[in-house]
Amino acid sequence: MFNNAYKGRRVFITGHTGFKGSWLAAWLLELGAEVTGYALEPPSTPSAFAVLELEKRIRHIHGDVRDAAGLARAVQQAGPEIVFHLAAQALVRPSYEDAPGTFAINAMGTLNLLEAVRACPGIGATVCITSDKCYRNDEWVWGYRETDHLGGDDPYSASKACAEIIAHSYFKSFFANGPAAATVRAGNVIGGGDWALDRIVPDCARAWTSGKPTHIRSPHATRPWQHVLEPLSGYLHLGAMLLSGREGNGGLPLRGQAFNFGPPSAVNAEVLQVAETLKNLWPGFDFFCDPSTSAGKKECTLLKLCCDKSLAHLGWRAVLDFAETMRFTAQWYQAHADGKEMYAYTAGQIAEYAGKARLGGLSWNR
Repeated sequence: MFNNAYKGRRVFITGHTGFKGSWLAAWLLELGAEVTGYALEPPSTPSAFAVLELEKRIRHIHGDVRDAAGLARAVQQAGPEIVFHLAAQALVRPSYEDAPGTFAINAMGTLNLLEAVRACPGIGATVCITSDKCYRNDEWVWGYRETDHLGGDDPYSASKACAEIIAHSYFKSFFANGPAAATVRAGNVIGGGDWALDRIVPDCARAWTSGKPTHIRSPHATRPWQHVLEPLSGYLHLGAMLLSGREGNGGLPLRGQAFNFGPPSAVNAEVLQVAETLKNLWPGFDFFCDPSTSAGKKECTLLKLCCDKSLAHLGWRAVLDFAETMRFTAQWYQAHADGKEMYAYTAGQIAEYAGKARLGGLSWNR
C-alpha cells in the first residue's frame, strides 16, 4: 500500500488519542512506520486509543498543541520525516460552550504545529487535517469545491476556516522550499471506536450497549457519511505523494494545495436513516427523535463536498457504499462488546478495506 512509502519512516501525529488519530496510528503501524503521537488524554472513556492499546505500540507523548514550546520540543526530539496534524476540538456543539478554547486549539494549535515543523530540519511532508465545515455553508445542494469561500457561523466551523487560512499563509510564506505541505478536508466520519458525545453513531453505540433508546435531535439533517478509513486512505496517499515529490495527475504541483475527501454525491443519507440502519444491524437497539435537545445551537442541515479534484489529480475515490460503511461500523462495536482483541480486529478491517480498494483498481493499492 502507498508504494511502501511509510515502511521504516518516522511519522509524527498530533491528536493520535482521538478517534481518527487512533485509526491513523494503527494503519501506520500496519504499514511498518515508527509512530510518535502528541496529544491530550483520550477525549472519552472508553476510547479507540485505549481499546487498541496504542500507548504500548507507539511513542506516546502527552501534550497540548496550545503549548508551543512543548510541541516544538516534541517534534525536534522525534525527528519525523512526515507529520499529520489532527489535534483539534472536533465538535460543533461544545464550541458554543468554549469558543475561546476552540479557537486556541484549532487555529493557534495549527500555527504552533507549523512553527514547529518550520524549525525542524528533515521533515519532508506535512498534512494538516481541517474539516468540511471550514467552508462557508450556504445550504446549497451541490458539493463545496476547494476554491469555494471559507467561513463559519459557529465557533467550530470558523476556527477550522482560520486553520486553513493560517496553513495557506505558511505554505506560501515559509514552505516554498521546505516541507511539501497540504491541507485536507473531510467530515461526517464514522466507524468503530468513536465514543464522542453529540455524534449519532457513538450515541447509538452507547444506547445499544446499555439497553436504552437514544435521542435523535436532528433526524432529517443529511450528511455524506463515510467510514473513517476513507479519508485516512486519502491522507496517507497524499502524504506519500508529497514525500516522493511527485506531482498530481495532469502535472498539478501538490505543494500548498487543499483536497476534499468524501463519498460520491449519491451517498447522502438522513440521520434518521443512519439510526434505522443501525437498528437493523443491532438487535434490541431503539431510538426516538427529540429535536428539543438542539434548541439554540445551530448546526447545518445540508453539507457535502465535491471530491473531483482528489479523483482527477490523486486518483482517489471512496471505496465503501453506505451499506458497507454501516456494516463495518456496527461489526466493530459488536466485536468490542463481544470481548474480541480489538487491535487485531481493527487491522483486519484495514486489510479488508485495502482489499476492496485493490479490487477497485485504486492507485494507492495496486
